[in-house]
Amino acid sequence: MPDKGRKRWNHNIHYHPRILHAVPDGARRALDVGCGEGMLARELRRAVPEVIGIDLDAPSIDQAREQSDDVEYVLGDFLTHPFEPASFDVVASVATLHHLDAASGLARMRDLLRPGGVLAIVGLARSTMPGDLPRDLAGVAVGTFHRARKGLWKHSSPTVWPPPVTYPQMRALAAEILPGSLYRRHLLLRYSIVWRKPQV
Repeated sequence: MPDKGRKRWNHNIHYHPRILHAVPDGARRALDVGCGEGMLARELRRAVPEVIGIDLDAPSIDQAREQSDDVEYVLGDFLTHPFEPASFDVVASVATLHHLDAASGLARMRDLLRPGGVLAIVGLARSTMPGDLPRDLAGVAVGTFHRARKGLWKHSSPTVWPPPVTYPQMRALAAEILPGSLYRRHLLLRYSIVWRKPQV
């Protein structure tokens, strides 16, 4: 099955470049948490020699393994899978953290990074009304424009809605667990976190 990932678009794919631009020079090993059918993992593999994708959803992992690539796909629970601590130069995650306990997920990602490694996340959080209504309406309008131009690719992975954590709560968790991280809220109903683990 050919990888048509570069022709796909949705709100998550739109922010893949934020993940890819965060990959540090010389990175040798990367982990994609909640990899789904492997689109981001395959993009990471173009920059990193060894990439592992992990997901709990068996049909998604089956789809990922049908691709002709050399990414290792693991069916399992990211929080409990026996990865070696401090064994990745990059830990990436898109639209996965709201499926987990956010604090536990962030701490586990932090602990899997080598010193100097980079954690890059794109996630969903819950809007609070009425304060977020203008921003959300703007995001819907821009998303509609993109869909009209590019179409909308719908993944088959399980969904969780609404996200359990609000944007301010997510920002506070990032500040607490990943001191010095860069948190940014994006127009298309997403946030990103980028953090470099301090050298020991």
